Amino acid sequence: MSQSNNTTPPTSEKLQKVLARAGLGSRREMETAISAGRVKVNNQVAKLGDRVEARDKVSFDDRPVTLRPEEEVPRRVIMYNKPEGELCTRKDPEGRRTVFDRLPRLKGERWIAIGRLDINTSGLLLFTTDGELANRLMHPSTQVEREYAVRVMGEVKREHILAMVDGVMLEDGPARFTDVQEFGGEGINTWFHVVILEGRNREVRRLWESQALTVSRLKRVRYGNIFLDKRAKAGEWVELTQDEVDDLATLANLETRQVPALTPDEKNRWNRDKHKRKPVQAMRKPKSRAPR
Repeated sequence: MSQSNNTTPPTSEKLQKVLARAGLGSRREMETAISAGRVKVNNQVAKLGDRVEARDKVSFDDRPVTLRPEEEVPRRVIMYNKPEGELCTRKDPEGRRTVFDRLPRLKGERWIAIGRLDINTSGLLLFTTDGELANRLMHPSTQVEREYAVRVMGEVKREHILAMVDGVMLEDGPARFTDVQEFGGEGINTWFHVVILEGRNREVRRLWESQALTVSRLKRVRYGNIFLDKRAKAGEWVELTQDEVDDLATLANLETRQVPALTPDEKNRWNRDKHKRKPVQAMRKPKSRAPR
């Protein structure tokens, strides 16, 4: 293990990058875990800035981590159609439903969310087992398009649209839509499709709020080249095809890699998981019969 400096050998890598590649979470999640003292390298508590080599022994929550070269990491990607009311977190202290509750189980790996959606936003969420793919796609420098369907309450004027496309200053910096298209509506509610190139917290809603307009519905319909389609209804997931995964890898400037075929055991487990945790339908009371 070594500290980051100008003499660091090229064979070493940042610890959070290696942990993310091992499928333990996103780089940001791994940075938080390192800061919390949950990671050890060669039996010593690791620090942010540490780098590791293939010969180092790494543990996460006192469990050994297998360090794998990037080309050996299985690259699976699933698309999930998030309903409103679910949280983008692994566990909720209040016991509320999270997006991870419905995903297929993995052995020796974890699903990493490519971006987030707030609790009141629905639509397309991507999950992968490849931490580097997730990090590249989420990084602002990659400039991945995110498209949303937005229902706006209030009178939307041309100057509102022009202002949001030109850019407005939010509390955490400048923001803008790269495209805004009207999709019709009735009364005071109008549907629009908007495109944005980053994923800051509530950014789409805050852009509309900057024009004194309220978003009453928000749904993500596209991430990069992946569109939300009929393969996954609300609360359902579908594994992306080889071509779709390759498109995402190319977008992230990564080499394409064969999506591993599911083993018979994985097929059975994924099939069971796909049909579990369906919303419980309220039991209807039997109709009372009229007295004879």
